Amino acid sequence: MIAIVPIGPVEERVLRKVGAFVENYYSRFGLGVKFLPGLPLEPFSAGFDPIRGQYLGRIFLPTLSAIGREVGAKAVLGMTNADLYEEGLNFIFGLANPSLRAAVVSLHRLRPEFYGDAPDEELLAERAIKEAMHELGHVFGLSHCPNPRCVMHFSNSIIDTDLKGPLYCPACEERLAKKLGVLR
Repeated sequence: MIAIVPIGPVEERVLRKVGAFVENYYSRFGLGVKFLPGLPLEPFSAGFDPIRGQYLGRIFLPTLSAIGREVGAKAVLGMTNADLYEEGLNFIFGLANPSLRAAVVSLHRLRPEFYGDAPDEELLAERAIKEAMHELGHVFGLSHCPNPRCVMHFSNSIIDTDLKGPLYCPACEERLAKKLGVLR
């Protein structure tokens, strides 16, 4: 099972669309999706940088990992509206740690309005699906892919996210199937 945990207020419809896509894809590996109760942002305040106005992405992963172990999840995916960064990077769309079996995705910079465009929940959900699939790929041991259409391609900007598809290329899917076969 893949657990999805909202962190802070997150749009229910976007969560449901991400969950439905992830479950539809990962059901071929015998994995369903379970939505878990949300977490408030306040306990993660140690990772908040007031000068940047961003949270250090890795601050969320140990808590998500513990929740995943508690419920017996193969992976746990946190989703938040908080803006995230990692040291040496201006921002991140998401972050994963395979050894913790945990990932987090930020919707903050996936929103069209962040770039001065009109709000578009469908586009937000499409981008969130791609980033969720990307980070789950990392949780399950995949690395970045040179194929710009593969969901495992690194997104340096929202343009990269918009160009890639929501699925793994054949080579990444083959690696994923082997890795998930080991997890059963």
